[in-house]
Amino acid sequence: MLTELKSHMPHVDEALPDVMMRIVSELYDVAYLIERIEPMLSDVHGEVVLESADRIKVLQGIDLAVQKTRGLAEFIDTVTAAIPQSWLVDVTTALNLVKLADMQKSLGNGMLRHGHSQPLTEAAGDFEAF
Repeated sequence: MLTELKSHMPHVDEALPDVMMRIVSELYDVAYLIERIEPMLSDVHGEVVLESADRIKVLQGIDLAVQKTRGLAEFIDTVTAAIPQSWLVDVTTALNLVKLADMQKSLGNGMLRHGHSQPLTEAAGDFEAF
């Protein structure tokens, strides 16, 4: 079982700035995924969207979520620049709390991921059952 495997993962100290930059990467990815929703919602309903105050509020909320996510990423990125590379942290327990396997891998593998978790070039229709 995956839970059993996680409990036997060795504790590894990593540089805190490296871990924080992986979080920044994930936040930018979240912003990208949210941002892709907005045009789809406005295209589905066309002009009707502009006539409904509730729908406009939803679209504004999506835009705000993107801005906040990017703002958090920029904030963490800027703060991280001031953290000494010698500060170490063990992320094992935190990683065990992350439920998405891809996110767990990108946060825990010690490498920054380039690109997005859902690239536009991949075929639509594939999904992971949970």
